[in-house]
Amino acid sequence: MSNSAKKLEKLVRIAQLYYQEEKTQSEIAKIYGVSRPLVSRMLREAKELGIVEIRIRPPRERDSQVLSRAKAAFGIQGGALVGDSANDNMVNRELAEAAIHYLCELEGANFGIGWGTVIGEFITALEEKSPRQSTLKTVCPLVGNSGISNRNYHPNENVRIFAQQTFAEPYYLHTPAFAESQQDMELIHQMEHYKAVYHQWEQLDVALVNIGNYSSVPDFAAAARYGEMLSTRRPAGRLLAYFYDDEGKILRSDTDYAIQIPTGVLARCPNVIGICSANVTPRTLLGALRTGLITHLIAREWLVQEALERCGGPI
Repeated sequence: MSNSAKKLEKLVRIAQLYYQEEKTQSEIAKIYGVSRPLVSRMLREAKELGIVEIRIRPPRERDSQVLSRAKAAFGIQGGALVGDSANDNMVNRELAEAAIHYLCELEGANFGIGWGTVIGEFITALEEKSPRQSTLKTVCPLVGNSGISNRNYHPNENVRIFAQQTFAEPYYLHTPAFAESQQDMELIHQMEHYKAVYHQWEQLDVALVNIGNYSSVPDFAAAARYGEMLSTRRPAGRLLAYFYDDEGKILRSDTDYAIQIPTGVLARCPNVIGICSANVTPRTLLGALRTGLITHLIAREWLVQEALERCGGPI
């Protein structure tokens, strides 16, 4: 077998691992003993060679009707809906691409970005494109950084890549997502980099936030923040690092020392784009929309349809 044939075979296998077997780029990198950026470049090459074809479905008439009904029922201003694909990885990629295209349609100078799997996919998709100038002038994180190694939960890294691809000025939040005490949180609030990012929060034109399911078994950080409240209130989902119930009420706790944009500040942002990953449930989406924080929505069509049916909205 020639070297070119071996390379094509490798590109096919890597594409299968990513799009069909739902392996992450980091997992594939470990399998082949290469770097994650190299895997990203190989996936891009697979697309360029026609091995992988990703279709962004233009809005169909039914999509437009569902979105119009969602706007009437939930008071959102707009968004983009995608259909189903072969697997969750491909759905998340279509959601990411839809978010990129939708973001290009919104005017604004100051951008804020959250964290999560689908936002990580958004950044990966953006990183694969050629850098280009946009209306956005600044970018900042909306939440502090996680202690886990997954870069999807490191907003500073997302900010760095976004700034690199759009020529926006980056602002970084050099703090963990969760302080250990009230005193630690107050000290963080006095730091100059926090004040600089807080100023950016107050000037936001566009914010991209994750809408995610609530795990039935809270992690240690969530348990420390809320104690028994999570088991008694049974959250419907999570937006950034906030938990909310079925009615869209944000759960508050005296021991919640999360470092993230206050909901009151986020509510003043004119364009808050909520993006739902492939596994988000109708209950999770419905609760998020009821918070009143979401102004634009990127989601699967069937998910929005189900949320409309649950709330008794027009279907």
